[in-house]
Amino acid sequence: MAVTVLIVDDSKLARIVAGKALAVLQPEWQKAEAGSADQAMEVLAAQAIDVALIDFNMPDRDGLQLAEELRALRQDMPIAIITANIQDEVIARARAVGATFVAKPVTADGLHGFLSGAALRLRAVKG
Repeated sequence: MAVTVLIVDDSKLARIVAGKALAVLQPEWQKAEAGSADQAMEVLAAQAIDVALIDFNMPDRDGLQLAEELRALRQDMPIAIITANIQDEVIARARAVGATFVAKPVTADGLHGFLSGAALRLRAVKG
């Protein structure tokens, strides 16, 4: 089963770090990258995306706004909001959108639970 993860972060370094953590946990999964919410929507229109890792703080609109847009398009997509902005309001908003909260800096340990759950969901949906 080919799985593609979209990593959205305005920091190239943060995308690299998230990609390395992803490669440790799910080496057979592919990754796509976007540096903004607008770029993420372009990538989503151009290719099949199964999972999204989205930074909260971005210049054009925040990651939760992007997560809401993705959720409207893909109700079952596993989405994680990744941020160092650990506030109850941000965590509550992520849950309200059906997204998982993952604290920065991103590590394999930090992503493990989310990616394990995402793999289970994808297997159930894709059969």
